[in-house]
Amino acid sequence: MEEIETKLCSSDKEEAFKRELPYCIGEIDFTASGKKRGKVPSTVHPGIIFEVMLNKWKLPAPNLVVSLVGEEENFQMKPWLRDTLKKGLTKAAQSTGAWIFTSALRVGITRHLVQAVRDHALASTSSTVKVIAIGITSLGKIQHREILDNTKVFFAYSTHETGPFRNDNIQGPPYSLDHNHSHFILVDHIAPDEPDGTTKLRLTLEKHISEQRTGYGGKVTLYSGLENSAPWLILAGSGGTADILAAFMNDPQLIMPEAVEKQFKEKFPAESFLWKDILQWTATVSSYNIVSHQHLLTLHNFEQDGSEELDTVILKALVKACKSHSQEAQEYLDELKLAVAWNRVDIAKSEIFNGDVEWKSCDLEEVMMDALVNDKPEFVKLFIDNGANISEFLTYSRLQRLYCSISQKCLLYELLLKKHEESKLTLSGPTGQQHQEKEMCPLFTLSEVSRVLKDFLHDACKEIRTTVVTSGGYHCGRSDEMNTKLLPGHLDMNQKSENPWRDLFVWAVLQNRHKMANYFWAMGQEGVASALAACKILKEMSRLETETEVARIMKEAKYEQLAVELFSECYHNSEERAFALLVRKNQYWSKTTCLQLATEADAKSFFAHDGVQVSLTDPSFTTSSPGAFQHDGRHRRG
Repeated sequence: MEEIETKLCSSDKEEAFKRELPYCIGEIDFTASGKKRGKVPSTVHPGIIFEVMLNKWKLPAPNLVVSLVGEEENFQMKPWLRDTLKKGLTKAAQSTGAWIFTSALRVGITRHLVQAVRDHALASTSSTVKVIAIGITSLGKIQHREILDNTKVFFAYSTHETGPFRNDNIQGPPYSLDHNHSHFILVDHIAPDEPDGTTKLRLTLEKHISEQRTGYGGKVTLYSGLENSAPWLILAGSGGTADILAAFMNDPQLIMPEAVEKQFKEKFPAESFLWKDILQWTATVSSYNIVSHQHLLTLHNFEQDGSEELDTVILKALVKACKSHSQEAQEYLDELKLAVAWNRVDIAKSEIFNGDVEWKSCDLEEVMMDALVNDKPEFVKLFIDNGANISEFLTYSRLQRLYCSISQKCLLYELLLKKHEESKLTLSGPTGQQHQEKEMCPLFTLSEVSRVLKDFLHDACKEIRTTVVTSGGYHCGRSDEMNTKLLPGHLDMNQKSENPWRDLFVWAVLQNRHKMANYFWAMGQEGVASALAACKILKEMSRLETETEVARIMKEAKYEQLAVELFSECYHNSEERAFALLVRKNQYWSKTTCLQLATEADAKSFFAHDGVQVSLTDPSFTTSSPGAFQHDGRHRRG
């Protein structure tokens, strides 16, 4: 086992007691499955643990930490509760990149979740999307702990789960570790007068992570959690301490020792309680400690409160806690990111964008990027409706990042990769600073995007190519703030796009994201020309697409129909203006006309429109219109 020394102490208040704190990391072998493990003292600073998780275990930083608290003894779980936790918790963790904290032991509520975690691991086809369940428990509670106890406290890696409400007094029989966890933190109390060291370590770790941005006996855990401003979701009807808390939250006047004793006898009939314990529990759950933290407590009964899924309830609980202490938009970003990750635009509308917070365009830039990359058109529309300024948002740097984010499985990726390889063949081998700049760049540049478009649109994308090629081959970068130093003839990558709606429309069309593309088309200018250009792009791409279903979707895209419908509306409003629209040089499509684009796209339905036919057959129209399109007559009727 590798031993690591650190100078960090458990808290700033203990500055006088700084000392070296050793911890170890290694592996636990569950029937030759090869699980990692590690070791620390109970007073270790949570930052050390978090650093090991990220840098030694290579875990992705969590967007959400779910700490499951419940019974630590074997019991019969209600079927609805088991199903809710299995489905909802796994879904929530997978969709957000969450970590789930558990008690680590194969007993109680943790044991009931093992099957869900195992089922997810077996069913998941993704090597990157995994449920990370981290068990945190006292070394003294583990059966056969002497096998592990060759130092004082452990980290350990294995594979899945989530933990309980209990105080840390080492009581009751030992239990085996649940091998379905992904990681373990095993704690040995170095101070005998600190029996709750595991709970404190778990809570301080949760608090530390939250600040990074990226048997019963539940009173101590709950109270400490509230002191750390952690939102709590209490599942009423699940039994035990949760039902006791639910009763007192519904009627705080009941928080009297006699009522508390009655509740405990009802919920734990097989146990006896000392009066001093009842008094202590009553004091902890009194109005000063618990009821005053109502903003952090969410009570939900799945048997009575409708059919909302657990991920929805979790998200609403987080937003509720956020609302209680701030009206600043920045404070809601984490909750908004979760709403985007879970694709819950309904919750974002009702709980976040409900008029309580004033949003600025800059507040929404990061979540806008997430919504674009992950194909969430409803969120894109929601953000724009609530203050996001697309003209301010879309710089050439961000546009380039959008192209670099495309899936490797889509045709566009193959086309851009081909252009990229062609570029490398035409360049001399870069050395020195040039080589370093190249290594910092994303795989694709806007120059390569423009060459793909040229293959599809020919002269119709000349304007686009003029814009993006001058942004420079290697003057790119992952950050919007990079590359402000320009080479001669190069544009600043932080410059705003001249036509953001068109650029986003083309980006969406090239990826076959038609719902997103249709929104950008509706928001942009030169709708007939844009629809005909998309028609041309998709016809060309459908010939290259090897996936039959994808090619079918491309062919069935309704952009020619959109062009026909929009032109038809113009024609009915004013024939003269409709005729002018056909031959007007479109500013954002390289001065080409709609008739030229329709010919490029072989848009038979468009040419079949009565208004287009009149424009082609009426000599007075074609001769009187400056810059009229010179066609070969292929699309005339008769």
